[in-house]
Amino acid sequence: MSIPKVAAIIVASGRGVRAGEHPEGAKQFRRIGGRPILAWTLERLLRHPKVGSVVLVANPDDAERTAATIAPFDDLGEVRVVDGGATRQASVRNGLLALSEYPVDTVLIHDAVRPFLSADLIDRVAAATGPDVGALPVVPVADTLKKGEDGHVIATVDRSGLYAAQTPQGFPYRAIMDAHEKAANRADVEFTDDASIAEWAGLAVAMVEGEPDNVKLTSARDLELADRRLKGESRMIDVRTGNGYDVHKLVDGDHVILCGVRIPHDQTLSGHSDADVGFHALTDALLATCGAGDIGDHFPPSDPQWKGAASHIFLTAARDIVAKKGGRIMNADISLICEAPKIAPHRGTMRKAIADCLAIDMERVSVKATTNETIGFVGRKEGIAAIATASVVYGETL
Repeated sequence: MSIPKVAAIIVASGRGVRAGEHPEGAKQFRRIGGRPILAWTLERLLRHPKVGSVVLVANPDDAERTAATIAPFDDLGEVRVVDGGATRQASVRNGLLALSEYPVDTVLIHDAVRPFLSADLIDRVAAATGPDVGALPVVPVADTLKKGEDGHVIATVDRSGLYAAQTPQGFPYRAIMDAHEKAANRADVEFTDDASIAEWAGLAVAMVEGEPDNVKLTSARDLELADRRLKGESRMIDVRTGNGYDVHKLVDGDHVILCGVRIPHDQTLSGHSDADVGFHALTDALLATCGAGDIGDHFPPSDPQWKGAASHIFLTAARDIVAKKGGRIMNADISLICEAPKIAPHRGTMRKAIADCLAIDMERVSVKATTNETIGFVGRKEGIAAIATASVVYGETL
């Protein structure tokens, strides 16, 4: 079965007047936890393994701020920026049109000022979206609802069966594009979100479980609480450290592969895959941060499909597992233990290979090497070992 191609549209062209005037500009550029709100939202979608394309709908007056916000994420994938329209509906339509040249099955439409969406929520919405059905994350209405008139309560509204709608809202791309095209010609009909356009056009919309934390930041008070949350004033940030160890036997050969780099040598490492001890140890370290077992659980050596496989496959898979669990990789450190070959000439290339696999900056990657002072199997040049440590932040950092 083919995997649906998922794209995301982030709507970030509003002015956010209810949050008040601010030197940082529109609400989506206001800083919480040290970064613009839009940056938190962008990173969550860009890091999700199912999202292949991101379109950012922005106000052309914010071009400089938009470019500065996107720049730190260049390594995570392309963000296509298109101009917003006079209304949110027009802005979403512009974003949908920008995807017309991409092979997209599913599109997720998300508010820029909902920075606390989780990887699990993205998964639920994407999974519930099909060729003939959209998906809407909702949370049940908990408060008693009152109907008022002239400043007085005139009725209590039955809240059973009532839900508050959230984003991202998922749709089959062609169906929601057609719905928006039809809606653009109906000035007499008011739409409050994309799900209402889908309903009006006859597209079924399934409800999926939303998240109370996935709040839309509207007022200055909302921004203040979000800032305190990200700074850890309301709860602890979940920082986890994982360790990994691997060793492979040296046999006759003409090269070794260490941390993704092929190094000429008079021996080679023996293993079911390419026997890259550095990548194997780091894979285990990452999996350890979220209790996801070890490399053998996911890529058993008894499975012939992994024979001779490049170990960046394993490391990338561990990265995606961490991202799906809501983790952000902060640091990766590998110590290689061998008498030969010399590691120093290749350290920079190794660090870059690791950074590319993990989609993090090179300054967050360390590769070190030491000998075993001719002691033991390493000292006798019978094998090479690696120890890896990874630090990952879960939950609070998006």
